Amino acid sequence: MIRLQKYLASCGVSSRRAAEKMITEGRIAVNGTVVTELGTQVDEQKDVVLVDGVPVTLEMEKHYLAYNKPVGEITTVSDPEGRPTVMDRFRNYPVRLFPVGRLDYDSEGLLLLTNDGDLMNRLLHPSFEIRKSYLTRVSNFVTDEEIRLLRKGVMIDGRMTSPAEVRLIRHDTFSSELLITIHEGRNRQVRKMIAAIGHQVVCLKRVRFGPVQLGSLPSGMWRRLTEEEISKLKP
Repeated sequence: MIRLQKYLASCGVSSRRAAEKMITEGRIAVNGTVVTELGTQVDEQKDVVLVDGVPVTLEMEKHYLAYNKPVGEITTVSDPEGRPTVMDRFRNYPVRLFPVGRLDYDSEGLLLLTNDGDLMNRLLHPSFEIRKSYLTRVSNFVTDEEIRLLRKGVMIDGRMTSPAEVRLIRHDTFSSELLITIHEGRNRQVRKMIAAIGHQVVCLKRVRFGPVQLGSLPSGMWRRLTEEEISKLKP
């Protein structure tokens, strides 16, 4: 017998923290009965577990993909408003995959997908401080002082951000292009950081997640991670 949230993570449904939220929201049923208690345990050999009415089982073979998400896709398994989701690209994939974290609807770039719930939990947990890099084009000319503020940390949502790596790629009178590397995963963090120094994000592309680089992967396409990339992601 194992805890339900651990079972869901092992099935690749989500991280354990996200699984706990799904349980309390009443989205999980065990043997036909909806459960909302976090202490619920299941027999992984006998019990039937459903997520939003869909059965989930332990996946023996683990899959790890890199996907170049275009602007205009929601980073969820499904969307009640019927908007396109990243999972629409993987409807016919042989195993059930889940996105690692999120990219905003109006952002693009590198997104990892896997059915390895334990790795997903590690990559999303703040204590591991996984570094992510974003190529960001912003409105108007960004000054050296504003870059210094981003590197030091700015106030968003009532809290200071951790120091960021910021490199000016190019600029002109009307816009600037920055490469910003952070290890936090706060909601729309890069956009809010840019707003805190008085600018607006024109476009935002994630180009690195930990050791995995977006590289030349075309928009809307995916590839399997290499063995080297997988080994670097795992503890």
